[in-house]
Amino acid sequence: MAFFKHGSRTIHYSDRRLGDGPTLVLANSLGTDFRIWDPLLPLLDGIGRIVRYDKRGHGLSDVAPAPYSIRDLSTDLKAVTEHAGLDRFLLGGVSIGGMIAQDYAAQFPEQVDGLVCMDTAPKIGDAKLWQDRIEAIARIGLEGIADGVMERWFTASFRSKYPERTAGWRNLLTRTPQEGYVGCCAAIRDADLTEATRALAVSTLVICGAEDGATPPALVRAMAESMPDARYVEIAEAGHIPSLEQPQALADAMNAFFSEKGLV
Repeated sequence: MAFFKHGSRTIHYSDRRLGDGPTLVLANSLGTDFRIWDPLLPLLDGIGRIVRYDKRGHGLSDVAPAPYSIRDLSTDLKAVTEHAGLDRFLLGGVSIGGMIAQDYAAQFPEQVDGLVCMDTAPKIGDAKLWQDRIEAIARIGLEGIADGVMERWFTASFRSKYPERTAGWRNLLTRTPQEGYVGCCAAIRDADLTEATRALAVSTLVICGAEDGATPPALVRAMAESMPDARYVEIAEAGHIPSLEQPQALADAMNAFFSEKGLV
């Protein structure tokens, strides 16, 4: 467990050195912490260092007063990369983590050698959807929305086959600080990265679970088609978080992309 101070707030992160290859930085999804990457990490080829962190209001990082913006969250990511002493690296993110990665790459293109955007888009849903969720959480808490979230995160077959895993990840969601969760909901509600993402010149792998109920494949594919140098890969039998449901298929896609682009 590693921590550092960013202003008055504590950020929890992991910095794992594996060898001489490039560094991969990963940003996690709404209602999770950086443990969602654990099944993926042993399957990656040629990566020499992996940096992960808990965004504000999640995991063991401090909660900041809500609401947040995507720029707030990408500024936190900048604090992580500076603390780790990173100048150039590969960057990946899932869901809101993918939005954070898009915004970071738009601000600091000279640092990002390759981008992996998983189950994300430049704009996710509309303002009413996110405002309704914020108001629902105020009434019934995260426990009240958790079953619906699990249906979007995981396929029906996964939930049936692995009820204990589903219950564990549900616990992670419901134990997320409510202010951190709704702060990030507000960030997604207010974000529209469409123009900045269309202008990204960095080589990008865009991935989506074929049964994603939060960011459907058509939405994620449209993002890839709008970018100048992007490849779209759809992962069968996966919902919103492929690193938990289909880590080998996700690793295969990432390994092939990194290798073909000469990034590892």
